[in-house]
Amino acid sequence: MELYIDNRQDKVKIDNNIYEILEEVIKECLLLEGKSLNYEISLSFVDNKEIKELNKEYRNIDKETDVLSFPMEEENFLVPMPLLGDIIISAEKALEQSIEYGHSLLREISYLTVHSMFHLLGYDHMEEDEKKLMRYKEKEVMKRVKIFKDGRGD
Repeated sequence: MELYIDNRQDKVKIDNNIYEILEEVIKECLLLEGKSLNYEISLSFVDNKEIKELNKEYRNIDKETDVLSFPMEEENFLVPMPLLGDIIISAEKALEQSIEYGHSLLREISYLTVHSMFHLLGYDHMEEDEKKLMRYKEKEVMKRVKIFKDGRGD
């Protein structure tokens, strides 16, 4: 698995520890789905201004959001590692939500990454049954990596 991380914001400190945990989170999403780890995934951290612009451009919604997912799985046998897609997280919004929900920034960013990974893997939450299945899978990954609302348990 190749995880490319691009931190394009300077408003929220995101350290290497978080990057390592996010790699673990992404691996667990793939393993839960019975997928190989033979994927490239791009994960970008942006500020609220940039995610608002992206949200308007790609979803025609003129406001900031916490995370955007851009699935791109390419079945090209000439490419040794297919690109699963891009995850873009507003670090500012993640920090705001972590405070609002009373948990750590690590927990919020991990959850947003899990949520986005399941979008990349083809899940959605438009219908109630889809939403229940997606939430179940998100919770399962968070349990597997031992990240809970009150912190990371080991």
